[in-house]
Amino acid sequence: MSSLRSDLTSSRVYPEPSYMDDDLFDRLPDSLLLLVFNKIGDVKALGRCCVVSRRFHSLVPQVENVVVRVDCVISDDESSPSSASSSSSSDKSRTPFSALFRLVIGGIVKPLQALGQFLGPTRRSTNGAHPALAVDDPDSSAADSSSFDQSGVTHHSPTQVLKNFNEIRFLRIELPSGELGIDDGVLLKWRADFGSTLDNCVILGASSVIHPGPTKISDVQDNGSDGFCANTNAAVSDDNGSIPDSFYTNGGLKLRVVWTISSLIAASARHYLLQPIISEHKTLDSLVLTDADGQGVLYMNRDQLEELRVKPLSASSASKRTLVPALNMRLWYAPHLELPDGVVLKGATLVAIRPSEQSATSKKEVSSDLSWVSTAFEEPYGTAAKMLIKRRTYCLEMNSF
Repeated sequence: MSSLRSDLTSSRVYPEPSYMDDDLFDRLPDSLLLLVFNKIGDVKALGRCCVVSRRFHSLVPQVENVVVRVDCVISDDESSPSSASSSSSSDKSRTPFSALFRLVIGGIVKPLQALGQFLGPTRRSTNGAHPALAVDDPDSSAADSSSFDQSGVTHHSPTQVLKNFNEIRFLRIELPSGELGIDDGVLLKWRADFGSTLDNCVILGASSVIHPGPTKISDVQDNGSDGFCANTNAAVSDDNGSIPDSFYTNGGLKLRVVWTISSLIAASARHYLLQPIISEHKTLDSLVLTDADGQGVLYMNRDQLEELRVKPLSASSASKRTLVPALNMRLWYAPHLELPDGVVLKGATLVAIRPSEQSATSKKEVSSDLSWVSTAFEEPYGTAAKMLIKRRTYCLEMNSF
């Protein structure tokens, strides 16, 4: 009996801790939550975080690292029968050269017009249709009813999406695809750095890319016309770093000029359309505008961003893009370039571009330091650039356009 009493007296009932009723997120400091939000980055995911709680809603605008992935580019160009008939009649009167010009430049103009629509402010089309905007958000509760399409998805431009972020330092905008339409198997990549105008641009192209596999290199057809159709083994053994004469006569050089002009137009159009974002976000340290295809990348660092705010860009009178200054270009070419991982680039071409208006000192420094060229691309194409700059250099000039 005494033992039973001792057991009863020794046993005690402890209440559950009071912290079990608390929201554990409330115990996390703001700095830790901001670290998580910066790791998330994606602007649509951050938008959904805003509706979780008032605390999240107040913290998300303080995020420093933001990624905007554009879902679609919608063009509101008229496609009426009258415009189609007028274009077809005008096509008949044009020369084959103008047809080539339309093929090259026309494929660039429409995507650039669409870029202006989704990077610029909201506007309605004249026929009353829904304005062409790019970032879709089915969960947006803050959107007005005028921004809904028939599927219930809201559309916003990146400028609209970013307006509530107050402390962005690192901004990355990703387009759904590159602007330049190229044939399957053709390689075309570019990187451009801008301030108030073009600082430099590097372009890497190849008429075809052959990946290592069971298919023999000699059995693969070259997609581009480089004027270099000899046997591959002979090409490698006779290659002394010089461009063959057939490259100039059979369209190889013309194709590279088209690649260069097209890439510069795409880069200058992207730069022009970023003006409102740069002017509204003074805290930016880095801005990258790329595309899901990895075709082109535009970079701006803090000094370049500040330069654009202080010194307005010069716009091209022909279209909504930044004026490209007079340029000095260096070109390297290899009819057959085999990379260490087995990838083969046929008709590999590297073009390094700088504005002509540079002091003699800076030109001398640029000529001796080509690190900005060799580090422009990710692997395996970074290795391709490093291999090409060891070959014979050809210098070209281009007027402003």
